[in-house]
Amino acid sequence: MSTKHQQLPLLLKALTTALRAINLWQNKRPSNFALASTEPFCVDTLSFAQWLQFIFIEKMQKMLTKNLALPTQIALSPMAEEAFKEKADTAAELINVIADIDELLSGQREQRLYVR
Repeated sequence: MSTKHQQLPLLLKALTTALRAINLWQNKRPSNFALASTEPFCVDTLSFAQWLQFIFIEKMQKMLTKNLALPTQIALSPMAEEAFKEKADTAAELINVIADIDELLSGQREQRLYVR
């Protein structure tokens, strides 16, 4: 098992915690139609927080469970910075966790705002 496969579950848990901390975690799953969007980040049907919860976290957990190769080119933090710019004070930790995931998987940190 790779180091990435060992560290990613911890970061996914931190991501879940950060989403919950600023009340972006949802108990109700979006419709299958909304989840089936082919647009990047499902921007036409989901908020970025919903995409993180119902697409990204779930997909990463499935990949970990099946011990599949993880993505190596990922840059979610620029989208996070844009999506959460209205919540700058409260979303800083969330954006940092997302940047941590970027850095773990791609080796690069694209984050420009709210850097720890």
